[in-house]
Amino acid sequence: MRYRRLRVQDLLREEISLIIQRELQDQGLGFITVVEVKMSEDLKSAKVYISIYGSEEEQKHTFEALKRSKGYIKFLLGKRIQLRYMPEITFLLDDTLERVQRMEEIFRKEADEHKG
Repeated sequence: MRYRRLRVQDLLREEISLIIQRELQDQGLGFITVVEVKMSEDLKSAKVYISIYGSEEEQKHTFEALKRSKGYIKFLLGKRIQLRYMPEITFLLDDTLERVQRMEEIFRKEADEHKG
């Protein structure tokens, strides 16, 4: 069952990414990258981790536009993927890159303090 879940996660990540790039016509959408999809064991819910390029305000508007489009994305997924149950999709912001940048900045400051 684990192997199937991994395959479905990869397929959903790929299809959601294509739908966002090619199918959605919402003017509020900015530059979105689907980073990862994590599914529950029963394949009935999916957490879609996304990264949005831009300022905080642009990220907020893009995230709201994406949440508005969730039903349409699920509809298109249902047409493209044959699953017994189409999972309930939850979009989450992936802030890993921002955390890494903050940590690198802290490490740089520490290194500069030890040099001087």
